[in-house]
Amino acid sequence: MIERLFKLKQNNTDVKTEVIGGITTFMTMAYILAVNPSLLSASGMDATAVLIATCLASFVGTACMALMANYPFALAPGMGLNAYFAFTVCGSMGYSWQVALFAVFVEGIIFIILSLTNVREAIFNAIPSGLKKGVSAGIGLFIAFVGLQGAKLIVNSDSTLITYVDFTAEFNTQGISAVLALVGLMITAVLYVKQVKGSILIGIVATWILGMLCQLLGIYVPNADAGYYSLYPTFAITDFSALGKTFGQCFNFEFASINIKDFLVIMIAFLFVDMFDTIGTLVGVATKADMLDKEEKLPKIKSALLADAIATCAGAIFGTSTTTTFVESSAGVGAGARTGLASMVTGVLFLVAIFFAPIFTAVPGFATAPALIFVGFLMVSSILKVDFDDLTEAVPAYLCMLAMPLAYSISEGITIGVISYVIINVCCGKAKKVKPLMYILAVLFIVKYILL
Repeated sequence: MIERLFKLKQNNTDVKTEVIGGITTFMTMAYILAVNPSLLSASGMDATAVLIATCLASFVGTACMALMANYPFALAPGMGLNAYFAFTVCGSMGYSWQVALFAVFVEGIIFIILSLTNVREAIFNAIPSGLKKGVSAGIGLFIAFVGLQGAKLIVNSDSTLITYVDFTAEFNTQGISAVLALVGLMITAVLYVKQVKGSILIGIVATWILGMLCQLLGIYVPNADAGYYSLYPTFAITDFSALGKTFGQCFNFEFASINIKDFLVIMIAFLFVDMFDTIGTLVGVATKADMLDKEEKLPKIKSALLADAIATCAGAIFGTSTTTTFVESSAGVGAGARTGLASMVTGVLFLVAIFFAPIFTAVPGFATAPALIFVGFLMVSSILKVDFDDLTEAVPAYLCMLAMPLAYSISEGITIGVISYVIINVCCGKAKKVKPLMYILAVLFIVKYILL
């Protein structure tokens, strides 16, 4: 049955590899179980309800991806979009979280329509080969940067914006976290080079265990106010009745209270970031996993995009911000995952996490950081496939790759890449090779910067 559903032999993989890949993806994504409730509770939502909604939306979206598209991509409420939900829509704009959820639901409906009418697929296919490679490499740098920050290896600096941690001045819990992340990175790299199965997952677990030993010895000292929590998992049971506080609440508000202009701006912002974060993630991870066909197209992309759209609608009904394809899926792909079996494993773990969320939320950022940093290396190698003899291809790919970590946004990287690709090729007399949809996208992106 598993072979019939997920076609493991056809994709040159096996059950063990897919299970390890699915667990690896979940471990790198588990932070969302702690972060999403924390962020959305700032809008007035019940944190426990958001936790359950996060697990349910992630399960529904990831299971849809597994069964509809057979891809090893996992979904969960997206970072950045949840902050926009809580602090912009419900904060500075003053709307209730019910209105914000309704905007997410409407966005999901529009995405379903766009997915069924081939618009999102056409956008994916319009991105040129060189830019696809740049997106993949850019995502590699982006997730590596996320990992460096999660490990506290890279910290804020007044003079240079960011810098590496000062181990001599900060050799406390922060310094220990950074050291453990480096140790975990070396464990992961050595095991991967030695071709040990599950090397990335082993690196996560080994780093977490070392962290618990440090806490036991008093070297790592939990301090919730500073963002350092106990590394020991707890076994508290979730209050399931809390879901009633958010379930279906996206329809529970006075429609007359909405300013149509504001609502359109809110919805378009959700729409834009979700669309191009998803497309960017699919492009980047699929490129690295060699899933694109000879025409640089992703087979069954319509099903993948439809799964993403369904997840967004389901998430809004459950009570969470936009659910989208997660870039951390690349960790599972790096561990060898190639089919929907891996994403099904990830989805089931999200479902299990409803019962035992405190166990999974105990996994610290410095333990998942080595996986993200190392997978970043695996993905950034895609830039080697760009034709650097053709600067009209190479320069946009480079700018796209550069913008993602520095702007801290996959969608911004794609935006810069598309605009620069069109301008450079038109000005260099190569307008004919630019697909018509690329011109439309470039204009829309420029308008977006002017109006949004």
